[in-house]
Amino acid sequence: MVSVDLDNILRRMNGAIDSLNKEFSGLRTGRASTALVENINVNAYGSKMPLNQVGSISVPEPRLLTVQVWDGSLTKEAEKSIRESDLGLNPQTEGNLIRIPVPDLSEERRVDLTKVAAKFGEQARVAVRNVRRDGMDTLKKSEKEGDISKDEQHDLGEDIQRLTDEHISIIDKLLVEKEQEILQV
Repeated sequence: MVSVDLDNILRRMNGAIDSLNKEFSGLRTGRASTALVENINVNAYGSKMPLNQVGSISVPEPRLLTVQVWDGSLTKEAEKSIRESDLGLNPQTEGNLIRIPVPDLSEERRVDLTKVAAKFGEQARVAVRNVRRDGMDTLKKSEKEGDISKDEQHDLGEDIQRLTDEHISIIDKLLVEKEQEILQV
């Protein structure tokens, strides 16, 4: 017996939007924020871990972030991950403390960040569409196995499409807001 759980589909689509909001919080608009770096992945202990799981991140000044790495052996790896992120940051290390000055955003850098935001937006759209595809596949399987009628399949399919359209619309709105925030001087 295969059944379609609209609540599960909704939860997964909301998860894509939550993930997008998290990604957007890491795109800076000119002032230091811990969200800027906390999700940068660091190679630690044979796997990738977010920076906020290998050290404590703070904002001692409006244009400065610091990362106090808990395990000294990970300091170099954390610094490398920050430097190689698409954020244009240049960290400096003193022992286990990494100082990250947050430079002013140039016009060119702002345009680059809008492209990164667009990429995050597209990833979220793809995630929502994948949830829709999974739901539609489950519907077809349910109808084929005789669990639901052709009419029920059609109605549930319309519900899934409506949820998809709503979530894509939310993603587009969030993207426009983030691009305006980035380009605002």
